[in-house]
Amino acid sequence: MSIIELTKENFDDEVVGCDKPVIIDFWATWCGPCRMLAPVIDEIASEHDEYKVCKVNVDEEPELASAFNVFSIPTIIVIKDNKITATSVGLRAKHDILAMVQK
Repeated sequence: MSIIELTKENFDDEVVGCDKPVIIDFWATWCGPCRMLAPVIDEIASEHDEYKVCKVNVDEEPELASAFNVFSIPTIIVIKDNKITATSVGLRAKHDILAMVQK
């Protein structure tokens, strides 16, 4: 499955009411740890159709970052049934991200 770039315009359509867990990666182009995390997020998206994987560029979508109280990046947020079930700040291994979604 491909990664969905979230904006304030498509957020409700893509996330609200989604019937599967949503992994959101908050990132920026200038962020070194974000660039290191990007291949991990790509792998999760390509290997796990049971999740919806999304990205939010915090420079282009500051309102979404603010709505989720994202102050440091990379930040990973997992949403299930319209509720935040896990949040992680900083570079994480693939198995750590998957464990966040599975709990």
